[in-house]
Amino acid sequence: MAVRGPRASKHGSQPRAPAGGVIVPRARLDALAAAAYPAFNEPAILPAKPEARFAARHDVVLHRLEIPSQVPGTGERVRLTGLLAVPQGVTGRLPVVSWQHGTILSFGQVPSGLLRLADPAATLSDAEDSLETLFNLHRLAGQGFAVIAADYIGKGPLRNGRGEGYAVRAVSVQGCLDILAAGLARLRALGHRPGALFLNGWSQGGLNTQWLAQALQRGRRKVTAAAAQSPFHNLAECLQYWSGAMPGGDGGPGYPPLPNWVSLCVIIVLGSYRHYHQLPGLFGAAIKPKYLELAETFWRDYDLQALPRDIPPVSELLVEGFWERFTAPENGRLLQLLAADAASPFVYAHPLRLYYGLADQALHPRLMGLALAGNGPQVQPMPVPGGSHRGTFLASLYGEATVPDWFRSLLPAGQ
Repeated sequence: MAVRGPRASKHGSQPRAPAGGVIVPRARLDALAAAAYPAFNEPAILPAKPEARFAARHDVVLHRLEIPSQVPGTGERVRLTGLLAVPQGVTGRLPVVSWQHGTILSFGQVPSGLLRLADPAATLSDAEDSLETLFNLHRLAGQGFAVIAADYIGKGPLRNGRGEGYAVRAVSVQGCLDILAAGLARLRALGHRPGALFLNGWSQGGLNTQWLAQALQRGRRKVTAAAAQSPFHNLAECLQYWSGAMPGGDGGPGYPPLPNWVSLCVIIVLGSYRHYHQLPGLFGAAIKPKYLELAETFWRDYDLQALPRDIPPVSELLVEGFWERFTAPENGRLLQLLAADAASPFVYAHPLRLYYGLADQALHPRLMGLALAGNGPQVQPMPVPGGSHRGTFLASLYGEATVPDWFRSLLPAGQ
């Protein structure tokens, strides 16, 4: 990619954003990322603040994406939102990263929410904003890559009360494909020529990244490389681990205990599969009666303040015998669907880096086995010593072997 410096007037003002765009100067990107960084560096495995070598090199212009789509399976007509981030000062073919965000226990902490940076005084918070998207803008868009990010079906300002399709393969892939196509079309409309395509995702987004990569490969769409951090591969295995039903499911002596938000993720999985796979009795079949009201209430509004102080662990949430015997047709169907939707094994035609933390409180390293062994020779294991769920993600952007540096090393000549 050819680069020219950002233009400034004789008075030193920032360049103006194209019509409809929100400009975020590189100095502001650096400051926002530095402020958000400590929330992901816990426990600390990286320096206390981003190193100077990670500073943004470009101002970034943010654009809102909004498109119609149709939900696979249900046929529902929806409108999807997302974000396009374009680095200023890049000429020639512009490399593109499709970014898939992780689990959010809210409806509004989505990539497109960063458009509120149109207010020069706006700050971002861990409780209300997509800080993970901010880090991708800082380290990728700020380094010369266009970034396209879907809010996901059932998330963002146009969800209109619709539940999300959490870890539902067809729904997740459709939303990502549609927003990717919309982002590429907007890039062209802005006068850019999209270049090499890369994929990146964390946690739930790591699973979505693998599914998206597989869909693009089956459709003969070239992907230069993909990366996933703290990624799920097989949700049935994850549920077993979270339930303590997998041998060594407690993580072992000294391993970080499961956080209570894992139980909330399980409720969201059940709610998503109930809706998008038409399993109306799934909550009643899978969840103990005394927790049904809690599950229904949380699925409806994601109100963390209304939750009881002690959220039941997954082992307590699910009905007795869930992992030991046939308990209900809905439970059996759920496990069949989870197995069918597993991301591994699959042989990738492009390089895939899998970053996994050796102290990830939600995903034990042993859950990486099938992906590392069965996904072909293009998979590169990237263990992160001491990496928590968040720390692993942060290390992939601000550690030693970073995703931006790797993507840049794979760029074709002239980009």
